[in-house]
Amino acid sequence: MIGDKMKKIKLYILGVLMACSITSCLDKYPENAILADKAITTIDEADQAVIGIYSSFLSGALYSGYLTLLPDIQTDLVYAINGYSNTYGDIWRWNDILATNAQIEAVYASLYSVIGQCNFLIDNAEKIKPTLSDDNDADRLEQYCGEAHFARALAYSELIKLYCKAYESDAEAQDELGVVLRTRYYSDEPVKRSSLYESYQQVLKDLDYAADALALGDDYNPAIDGYIYNSTYFNEYTVYALRARVALYMKDYDAAIRYSSKVIDSDHFFLSSATQMYNSSYSYYQYMWTSDNSTEVIWKIGFTSTSYGGALGQVFFNYDYSSLRPDYVPAQWVLNLYNQNDLRYNTFFQTYATGHTHGLTWPLLAKYWGNEQLYSEAQLLHVCMPKVFRLSEQYLIRAEAYVQKGDYAKAGKDISSLREARYSSYGGGTSMNAENAMTIIEEERVKELYMEGFRLTDLKRWHKGFTRTPQEQSLDNGSSLVVEKDDPLFVWPIPQHEIESPGAEIEPNESNK
Repeated sequence: MIGDKMKKIKLYILGVLMACSITSCLDKYPENAILADKAITTIDEADQAVIGIYSSFLSGALYSGYLTLLPDIQTDLVYAINGYSNTYGDIWRWNDILATNAQIEAVYASLYSVIGQCNFLIDNAEKIKPTLSDDNDADRLEQYCGEAHFARALAYSELIKLYCKAYESDAEAQDELGVVLRTRYYSDEPVKRSSLYESYQQVLKDLDYAADALALGDDYNPAIDGYIYNSTYFNEYTVYALRARVALYMKDYDAAIRYSSKVIDSDHFFLSSATQMYNSSYSYYQYMWTSDNSTEVIWKIGFTSTSYGGALGQVFFNYDYSSLRPDYVPAQWVLNLYNQNDLRYNTFFQTYATGHTHGLTWPLLAKYWGNEQLYSEAQLLHVCMPKVFRLSEQYLIRAEAYVQKGDYAKAGKDISSLREARYSSYGGGTSMNAENAMTIIEEERVKELYMEGFRLTDLKRWHKGFTRTPQEQSLDNGSSLVVEKDDPLFVWPIPQHEIESPGAEIEPNESNK
């Protein structure tokens, strides 16, 4: 649950303190983190403010819960089954996604809470800079500001991804609604949405600042200074990873290739092999999911047995130490995508007999069974550290960008690199051409990024709908859903209380109506 201190700084974009509405979030707020209603006057207090920013990402409304799960549950990747608890049922049924939905409100509020904390640190940093006489302290403050700028860019990118339409071009984006932009903690500016173009430009501006502030330096040698994979802190390469993702969403394919290449071609990250063994029980790829450790993780949210977020695997197992009663099971069409040599299948899915009265036996999402160390230390079921940026996504970004530029040979090489790390054997290359390239990209993103929160955005930006076909014991209400491309609900509604807040001039989305 949220600690008392976190409740005190629950910030919405109007700066109004409201009661906390998130029911599944971080275990506690760090006792030594500074509250946002006090000024930062020293470098050590700035340090504590950064701790608060990182801690805000523990929230179960964000990567360890709603922000990751809901965009995929809403689509065609899983099916609710008979006997389910109705958790996220309105999202899965699609037509009940309302501006008053508690989870949609919680995602929105939590992202703006991150932004508010970042603004608080950035504003106060300007005040304490003149008081610093030590160069090391000045460098520390610059790093803290870099981390705040990156966190703000990340939060805004997620708001844009969920609450805005797909980006088609710079010209069209200037006429589309973006998000409410706030770059100061205290501001009397009108509370209204910027254009989609302006919203993304703010993200890019923050990333430019963060890239400079968090740069490792030209003389940084991983073999001597230490590798930065599996990091729980932002750095130069988390900036590049987000920049590549944003560039892909903006259809800036040259930039997507440039920034993903900075990550891929660095000496910092390596794809985790599904054939080479980490120990006698797990391959390196399996170990990434059982212990949340991997050479391909660019940034993850660090959990401990006393400070953690939501349980990503809960709705896929609901294990009560005697039986499994999942709410959602993988779609058969997804299971059918995996080649017989694809070792991701056995890593992601394990077949169990469920404890429901119908006794369905089905491959369940073992990927989110939970971190074994957290289970052994504190009996935490289905709790995993969210791996927000991974090297494999960068390969997929670059491959898609190459396809969009018509360079099928380079795209095929990237897909081959990924498959070679995941297959028991993968002979030859990946032949891609104008007819099959995007199908390969689309399917590979499903297979590699399954239930990591990308599907809704992918379908939106590809202008594709989907069809659900009933499968064994799938819930009648929603199993035969047909969603056309560009359906308004690909864009989440702006929470109703934000639109109705006194003084707000926030325009609703089509899905609000």
